[in-house]
Amino acid sequence: MTTIVPTSEEDPFLAVVRFTSQLAWADAGPEAAEPEITRLCREAEESIVAGKWLELASLMVTSAELVSSKISEKDLECTYTIICSLVKNANSAEDVLEMVKAISSKVVQQPSDKASLRLKILFNLYNLVDHPYARFQVYMKALTLAVEGKVAEYIVPSFEKIDSFLKEWSIDTKDQRQLFLAIANVLRENKSLVKESLKFLTKYLATFSNEDALDEAKEEAVRAVIEFVKASSIFQCDLLDLPAVAQLEKDAKYAPVYQLLKIFLTQRLNAYMEFQAANAECLQTYGLVDEECVTKMRLLSLVDLASDESGKIPYTSIKDTLQVKEEEVELWIVKAITAKLIDCKMDQMNQVVIVRQVASFGSKQWQSLRTKLATWRDNIGNVISTIESNKVSEEGSQASSASAATIQGLGVR
Repeated sequence: MTTIVPTSEEDPFLAVVRFTSQLAWADAGPEAAEPEITRLCREAEESIVAGKWLELASLMVTSAELVSSKISEKDLECTYTIICSLVKNANSAEDVLEMVKAISSKVVQQPSDKASLRLKILFNLYNLVDHPYARFQVYMKALTLAVEGKVAEYIVPSFEKIDSFLKEWSIDTKDQRQLFLAIANVLRENKSLVKESLKFLTKYLATFSNEDALDEAKEEAVRAVIEFVKASSIFQCDLLDLPAVAQLEKDAKYAPVYQLLKIFLTQRLNAYMEFQAANAECLQTYGLVDEECVTKMRLLSLVDLASDESGKIPYTSIKDTLQVKEEEVELWIVKAITAKLIDCKMDQMNQVVIVRQVASFGSKQWQSLRTKLATWRDNIGNVISTIESNKVSEEGSQASSASAATIQGLGVR
């Protein structure tokens, strides 16, 4: 038989249970309500006396959610402030984790009701706990709420601290995948943050190696490629050599997507035009607009020209490569300068572009630089070998002259 120790109604935990249960049963009438209110308060008292804080947390948060739509934001915040403080009473790290899961799961169940306040409640819970993995669990729930409750703007600033969070949480690869993908999903809701979205989507894909089950990442790999191709202000990415993306090359359904990525990163406009002619339906399937793709490919092709030529690009080369009219050449040069893809000046007299620097550096440009460095290394090696050979020959000649002088000296004597 359980012994009930009287607890003052001033106890904040019991006060919350009484407040929420009275509201929850307010429409049922006194006869039905009173027994239920008494039962819930008794269960709360028993949990408090026995130190069963996890059970009390579950009871309190369930009651709070039943009435969340009926009370003001101030009352809901006060209610959850008391509920969240329960984590300080937990008997073990395992209990902290379970309490955090119980509370945060309930908080995100109604994302359309006071979403910004619910996000604030999760942040408060995050700051109350010291358990690293419990903090990670709360943060993941906050990311879910940010998307479903359409309050992403309140959590986006925290993404700048992700690296320090990762050090603190010490989470494994599986959890990192969940985190990076969740952040990418938050960012994709805002079209102005497409660059940041692709960054975290790339981080997600980079966690997969050839030893992993790559099928899990296939859909997101396709999404990343399409996001890159669509983005008018992104001209570089690290997707091509990632195993999660490279798997698309041999996939019957997604091979054209990989081919398209390869064209945008390593080839020129003529290759895209050939692809478009053969895969117009593919472009349409993924919502890609041909005119926008052509515009981006022209800029990328101009960058490729600037990287390949010896500091100068004839206007005629630009005209032919970009497939534009002669009078449009300078317009495209200006567009590339405006996009900060190249730093150059136009020599209108000689009809050439003098390239100072190529700002956008892709895999093809790295390969070109690697080839040039290898050539320079070989040339320097040949020079060193020639110098050493001449040095040996010179020393040999000097030795021969000295020997001859010695022999001559001996002869005189």
